[in-house]
Amino acid sequence: MWFDQPESSDVSRVGGKNAGLAEVTRTLANAGIRVPPGFATTAAAYRIYIEVNELAPKLRKHIDAYHSCQESLAETGAAMRRLIMDAEFPVPIAESIRTAYKELARRCGTAHLAVAVRSSATAEDLPQASFAGQQETFLNVRGESELLRACRKCYASLFTDRAIVYRETNGFDHLQVALSIGIQKMVRADRAGSGVMFTLDTETGFPGVVVINAAWGLGENVVQGTVNPDKYVIFKRLLTDEHLCPIIERSLGTKEKKLIYGAGGSARTRNINTTRRERETLVLKDAEILQLGRWAVDVEKHYGRPMDMEWAKDGDTNEIFLVQARPETVQSAKSATLLKTYSLNKKGKLIVTGAAIGEAISAGNACIIHSAKDIDQFREGSILVTEST
Repeated sequence: MWFDQPESSDVSRVGGKNAGLAEVTRTLANAGIRVPPGFATTAAAYRIYIEVNELAPKLRKHIDAYHSCQESLAETGAAMRRLIMDAEFPVPIAESIRTAYKELARRCGTAHLAVAVRSSATAEDLPQASFAGQQETFLNVRGESELLRACRKCYASLFTDRAIVYRETNGFDHLQVALSIGIQKMVRADRAGSGVMFTLDTETGFPGVVVINAAWGLGENVVQGTVNPDKYVIFKRLLTDEHLCPIIERSLGTKEKKLIYGAGGSARTRNINTTRRERETLVLKDAEILQLGRWAVDVEKHYGRPMDMEWAKDGDTNEIFLVQARPETVQSAKSATLLKTYSLNKKGKLIVTGAAIGEAISAGNACIIHSAKDIDQFREGSILVTEST
């Protein structure tokens, strides 16, 4: 389904991420909001993939083994992902994806189109549950065989360890959740910058501002929280007056790395260190900050609720694109009539400083984790200290 088709706004058919992109593509283009062109495979295609390859009973067997403690979470996830990666696309579905990819390349005027291949679960980005970041995205994918391989990887990522635990915790049946795949023209943000934005203050829930984060390069570093980005805060009510510049905060982030296109070999992307000039320069100009702020307000007004969005700037054309729009599910879910405050009764010896996650006060043993691969060393009730969450 192409993003400009009316049916592509159906979450049950294309998942939350693709439905959001399609909705913005179809309804907000007149407001000047740009979305990179693309199409989505359907949830039905995923179910056919599972059925034709007779995967359901094999996947269920591993889930049962996990429930009975015969397999660890890591063993269960790895086995389920391997089953999906070893399967093959039914010929009609593979041919349909190849045909749509060729048509997208034709529309974009290039023979070797680079695309972003993004997972979109049918239970994703719902107001009552957020599956954000649990499934995989693959950037700078070129060619039909690489595209089909990336699609299989997206299907397999439905069973990351994190996604399995989340569904267990929230009562979703593992085999009832399906996956759509969004295939979009790549924005050359590797030559510019990208980031996220919210239509409320993500720390306090204050709804009167738009908060934008920005870093150099492709957006995964900001989305995954692996760099300290720039932060811009815009006062919403004054955005309608084009003579005003209601930017009330500009914070320079360290932006230590940037994700760019890979140079040869099998790696499609690679992280490199930013230059001193890049670390000391704001990613966005005031006019671009205000443009994104107005887009955010238009999207929020259309959906009638606080929104969480991703954006990217093309370094070749200097155009900015919206590449994600979903309901904000953290602050907006909190009670508007309940306010909790915490205060320290006395000061202790300062041990470490940094960015706190959350606004509570807690006590416990410090647990220093240098890498995600060591997370099994974390003990419940400890205070996590790490370079990147």
